Amino acid sequence: MKAVTSLEELERLYGDPVPASLTKVRKVITPCYRRWIEASRFMFLSTVGPDGTDGSPRGDDGPVARIVNEQTIWIPDWRGNNRIDTLRNIVSDGRVSLMFLVRGSGNAVRINGRAMIAVDPEVTRTFEQKGRHPRSVIVVNVVEAYFQCAKAVLRSGLWSGENDSTDIPSAGEFLREAQGDFDAESYDGAYAERARGSLW
Repeated sequence: MKAVTSLEELERLYGDPVPASLTKVRKVITPCYRRWIEASRFMFLSTVGPDGTDGSPRGDDGPVARIVNEQTIWIPDWRGNNRIDTLRNIVSDGRVSLMFLVRGSGNAVRINGRAMIAVDPEVTRTFEQKGRHPRSVIVVNVVEAYFQCAKAVLRSGLWSGENDSTDIPSAGEFLREAQGDFDAESYDGAYAERARGSLW
């Protein structure tokens, strides 16, 4: 297999960037980017640390993140599996990338920046849901903001309404594959009700 081994070779292969891909980059959250982020209920949060990279989906029943000012975003860290891979990376390195999606739109908004983890009660309390608060809030300082055009979503037919989930493994099947003797059917059957009690 022939591999690209230098930046010069890579740049020759692809040529010059499309000019708009450079001019669209902003250093702050502009009004258009604010409108998009406030409409987004789902995002991906990517981090890097000494043990590798991590990509984590984040979702909420309203805006998935809060814009504090034109250079600051807060993301509540709601209950999960306590692996804390994302949080470990933020403590170790701090570089993050965010990708905000809005259902039905082919575009995406991307943020690159640096993050820290806040645990101040006056911060975590502002995200109260059903009497619960996140243990921490990820505070992102924005370095770059830009939108991604719709080509990837158009190619994939992501929002086409077709259901691709008919013959894929369930969470229970993944666990049975990893653990052997595991009751996947009972786990999957009770998951929706179980999850409702631990969303926040």
